[in-house]
Amino acid sequence: MRILVVEDHASLARSIANGLREEGFAVDLTADGDEAMQWSKLNPYDCVVLDVMLPGKDGWTVLQHIRRQGSNVPVLMLTARDAVDDRVKGLNLGADDYLVKPFAWEEMLARVRALVRRGHDKKTPTIQVGDLEIDTASKSVKRSGRPIALSGREYALLEYLAHREGRVVSRGEIWDHIYDQADETTSNVVDVYIGYLRNKIDRDFPTKLIHTRRGLGYILSAQS
Repeated sequence: MRILVVEDHASLARSIANGLREEGFAVDLTADGDEAMQWSKLNPYDCVVLDVMLPGKDGWTVLQHIRRQGSNVPVLMLTARDAVDDRVKGLNLGADDYLVKPFAWEEMLARVRALVRRGHDKKTPTIQVGDLEIDTASKSVKRSGRPIALSGREYALLEYLAHREGRVVSRGEIWDHIYDQADETTSNVVDVYIGYLRNKIDRDFPTKLIHTRRGLGYILSAQS
């Protein structure tokens, strides 16, 4: 899952970005409202963490821009203000959630995860595909009750496919959602990691869950 973090307090921004990356998210980080608006137009984010007080274009303006371009990406607003009027304004402009600084990291992470699930119409942290169980909170995977150990990148790819269960996703879509601006990996790595996943998810089971749609991409489904 790919997150855009827009925060001008340098140490807090690094802390948020590093924490999200440690949790397996791809993260684009900017302190600039204009750049945030440009990136939100170019990249399909799964969530935006947006500070209200920014140099240049403020968070309200960035939020309005995101909504005016027709994007329904979940937006979590961050602010040092605890005024009810500010929270109401953000929600009325299209924010999905609000967090007042200072905040506990665990709460922020829980809110981001909840917004990502909401954005993909998932009500609980667990995704079930056939006998495959993915716990998006603990980042753990089981098949037929058997734990499956995945690397961070393997897990990110599997979770992305699981959020789109039954739908074909192209290599380009996968790339856009699990890699960020700073990643210099070549695009053919998607096929490599699909191979790794198949080896761990499908090899020892009679029902295959990861399918190739030639010329289109990949699909995770209990139906062949």
